[in-house]
Amino acid sequence: MSVVGQSIQRVDAIRKVRGSELFPGDISYPDQLFMKILFSGRPHALVRRVDTSVAEAMDGVVAVFTARDVPSNSYGQMVPDQPVLCGPGSDKPNADRVRFIGDQVALVVAEDESTAAEATRRIIVDYDDLTIVTDPEAAMAEGAPLIHPDKGSNIFCHFRIRTGDLQKAFAHAHIVVEEEYHTPAQEHAYLQPEAGTSYVDPDGRLTVVVGGQGAHEDAVQIAHALALPLEQVRVIYPAIGGGFGGKCAITIQIVLALAAWRLHQRHIDRPVKIVWSRDESIKGHCKRHPFLIRAKWAAEKNGKLVAAQMHLIQDAGAYYTISDRVLGNAIQVCTGPYAIPNVSADAYSVYTNNIPGGAFRGFGSTQAIFAAESQMNRLAEALRLDPVELRVRNLLSDGILRPLGSPLPAGVSIGEVVKECAKKAGWSRTKAGWRRPNRKALGIPSAPHLRRGIGFACGFKNVGFSYGYQDECTATIELKGQAEIEEAIVYLLASEIGQGIHTVIIQMAAEALGLSIERVRLVASDTALAPDGGMTAASRSTFMTGNAIRGAVKVALQSWSKEDRPAIGTFTYFAPRTTMFDPETGKSEPSFAYGYVAEVVKLEVDTKTGHIHVLQVICANDVGKAINPRLVDGQIEGAISQAAGHAFLENLCRKDGSVLNSNLSTYLIPTALDVPEEIQSIVLEHADPRGPWGARGVGEMAFLPFTAAALAAVRDATGVTLNEFPATPEKVLLALHDKTSPKRRLGGER
Repeated sequence: MSVVGQSIQRVDAIRKVRGSELFPGDISYPDQLFMKILFSGRPHALVRRVDTSVAEAMDGVVAVFTARDVPSNSYGQMVPDQPVLCGPGSDKPNADRVRFIGDQVALVVAEDESTAAEATRRIIVDYDDLTIVTDPEAAMAEGAPLIHPDKGSNIFCHFRIRTGDLQKAFAHAHIVVEEEYHTPAQEHAYLQPEAGTSYVDPDGRLTVVVGGQGAHEDAVQIAHALALPLEQVRVIYPAIGGGFGGKCAITIQIVLALAAWRLHQRHIDRPVKIVWSRDESIKGHCKRHPFLIRAKWAAEKNGKLVAAQMHLIQDAGAYYTISDRVLGNAIQVCTGPYAIPNVSADAYSVYTNNIPGGAFRGFGSTQAIFAAESQMNRLAEALRLDPVELRVRNLLSDGILRPLGSPLPAGVSIGEVVKECAKKAGWSRTKAGWRRPNRKALGIPSAPHLRRGIGFACGFKNVGFSYGYQDECTATIELKGQAEIEEAIVYLLASEIGQGIHTVIIQMAAEALGLSIERVRLVASDTALAPDGGMTAASRSTFMTGNAIRGAVKVALQSWSKEDRPAIGTFTYFAPRTTMFDPETGKSEPSFAYGYVAEVVKLEVDTKTGHIHVLQVICANDVGKAINPRLVDGQIEGAISQAAGHAFLENLCRKDGSVLNSNLSTYLIPTALDVPEEIQSIVLEHADPRGPWGARGVGEMAFLPFTAAALAAVRDATGVTLNEFPATPEKVLLALHDKTSPKRRLGGER
């Protein structure tokens, strides 16, 4: 019986339900020490002096470490521009300054957590405050204070698209719509804040037990900062309490390793543990990048799109992280899944003194799709066309060139996705085109001050790493037994962050081998044992691990046929080639695979309170092949619930680089009463020609169009246009009163 396509129970379900699964914060070792970090608490300053003498003299304090103790004081996912510890005595220039409130200045290791915390408060740091820059447009201006003095400019990345004759197209267009959009920062709010333990194992390897989204990448960063051979660093992932992209970044991994290694050099071989509070987590790790997007789109009378001009400014925060990749995703989808012959787009990454931006579910596509789909809804209204009909007349399909000068990879299914979603939501197809359901279909509100509306949006996003980076994944399969295969062991390091990838890997291996899942075992959490499966990011895990597993199974079965016992096969899957944007035109083949999604949101607005209640979300998602349908449904429902928080609740309040609501009592995330009343998942399976069993990625897609569809529904219900969010009750009431969106600038005071 085939196991691919079956909703088998998650392999970790029973352990997690019973509470026996250990997460990093749950793990303790005999004779362990505790570490606390002294954060800068300042958005921009020179560190003149760090006096640790009082802290070091305290009873129970074992050691205090500063920038002087870091062998190679820098790290970064793309560019090593972030100090491990900020302060004097570093081997790197300009590491004696802090650039956001979560920069780390010193580490205290003590016998207990309370002593370590008190000792951090007794460290004396002399700062010279520098000018704070939190508005990315101001940071772009000539003469603006430099966040990184060695860079020469706060603009560190600029992508552009140029195709056709934009001005001529605008001049002859029937309708032109011009708007400005603001998208906010968002906190990941994963279940478990950062936590971990470090020690030197019996083989002399520096070992870090932590939660993350790329253990081999963590090991590379640790080895670089500590100037150690990579083989001397070991990273172990136990159960991980959520990620959503936030745990792709380095937070505690290097400093944990630094503490254990320096203590080992002092002949103190005791494990070192740290657990961040929620306040430390919110201030100390990356956020979704805020964007300012200016959009000008034009169409002919029949709805044919003729031109689009896009200007995107990304607030990257204090460090580079992966901002260029996020920006790349934004610009490649900023004109939506549409054929537009005349396009001019410019996208900029800009340093500020805000908390750095980083990976977050949707990864730049979310922000750009909000603007693109909002533009489509504005155009539909101006042209008096149904919003689905307008989209259908312009959607990309196989072989049609997009503004990047290349077609999407074969298997473009956005047309099918849009139509299936529309039909499920009550749209009908007439001779004149698609027509939305009438207002009676939305139901009758229970009171006159309640207004109901419906909104539509769609989108697409890359699967896997892009822009010339060679994405790859390695798997090893070990087959045990004599006459028949009694057990198959899969060695493949992939982060299980709640999405179910370990279950899916076992299913795919069992399918490829023709075994029951009970005969398949997975080793997936230790860099010393399992090869690199790559980051759990970019909706890539199923696509990449599935192809690696199929290759490893083929090699292992060849070995088995030669009567090798055990039979072992290792295979590295290299994803298809991609290319970076041409610097002048943007021409490229940026990604090797894509996922496609469409959503309808039905909601109710209380015009007395401004409260928005989501009644129903219908989501059509082409997953290529649902390896485990129940897990696919869970990913869709989870993405929509998280997107609802982004759209309506999650208001990260910042002032002069500081966060004013750094706890979940004031930074509100959805509860069971805030998520949509009903979510209907339409899982389409149009096979990706390159995907394992046809599978595409699924984890991010349902997040992408939600906000555009939701705010279109708010406009449908009330006539109010919202070009920024979260659409909190206060903002909705102000907009209802003024019949216009409240305006504010990106960055700075909120």
